[in-house]
Amino acid sequence: MRAVIQRVSEASVMVDHRVCAVMQHGLLIFLGIEEEDNEEDMDWLCRKIINMRIFNDEDEVMNNSLKDVDGDAIIVSQFTLHASTKKGNRPSYIKAAKPEIAEPMYLKFIAKFQKELGKDVGAGKFGADMKVSLLNDGPVTILLDSKNKR
Repeated sequence: MRAVIQRVSEASVMVDHRVCAVMQHGLLIFLGIEEEDNEEDMDWLCRKIINMRIFNDEDEVMNNSLKDVDGDAIIVSQFTLHASTKKGNRPSYIKAAKPEIAEPMYLKFIAKFQKELGKDVGAGKFGADMKVSLLNDGPVTILLDSKNKR
């Protein structure tokens, strides 16, 4: 399971010219799921993201987590995070989980994230053509891969 997390001042997701998620101050999370991902990957990634100290404290040092700052989050599914670019110029997405596996895991990830964070989060629409807007804060952008947790 891979995630690109971006600390943002604001973010929104639109599907079919309709806003489906909007937030201020928090994290925009792009989530990629592969066939081999399981509950352990999901648990680790949720905890890691929620507790990652990437928000400034009163001394402008990144010492606070999403929980510490009572930040918001939007989670967007993005199968392209598993693109393989080893051969040629056209990425291969063979490692990305098929929709029948990825969508239930994506929804489960959102539910788990909300439970860990203690509040609702926004979400994109799985499989949709989404328009994502954000104002990156910092900028702070971090790539996490549950396969690299050890």
